[in-house]
Amino acid sequence: MKKSLFVCLLIGLFFSLNSAFAGTTPEHGKEWKVKYGAAVEEAKVSHKPILMVFAGSDWCKPCIMLRKEVWDTEAFRTYAKEHFVLLELDFPRFKKNQLPADQVKQNEQLASKFNKEGTFPLVVLTDAEGHVLGRTGYKAGGPEKYIQHLESLMHH
Repeated sequence: MKKSLFVCLLIGLFFSLNSAFAGTTPEHGKEWKVKYGAAVEEAKVSHKPILMVFAGSDWCKPCIMLRKEVWDTEAFRTYAKEHFVLLELDFPRFKKNQLPADQVKQNEQLASKFNKEGTFPLVVLTDAEGHVLGRTGYKAGGPEKYIQHLESLMHH
């Protein structure tokens, strides 16, 4: 168990170092943005809402479960491509996973606007102007159920 956890941490470290240079999170692929400005630009051009995720990738168990059970599934990726601009705002706790200073500052500013309660994970759907369309968190049941849940939030 300890060995597999260590391997996971090493893999996580590799991806977090890699993403610092790439501007996206490789675990999710290029569809996840980490810069709010880039997400807003794409939302304006594509007329899609922004699906903003406040996550603690190295400490928040429900965040990790949501990634594994929903975000990283083929079903969600396929759906999201057509319906959302994806933005991950990560708040890692371990020193080795720290993000670049400008990203930390951006994530904290967005948290003070959209996640005042400090909820993790928090999923906020907004339009390109930053108007909140819906909010949610972790829900069990896999990608299809989560997609239905997101759709119900959008149509309230």
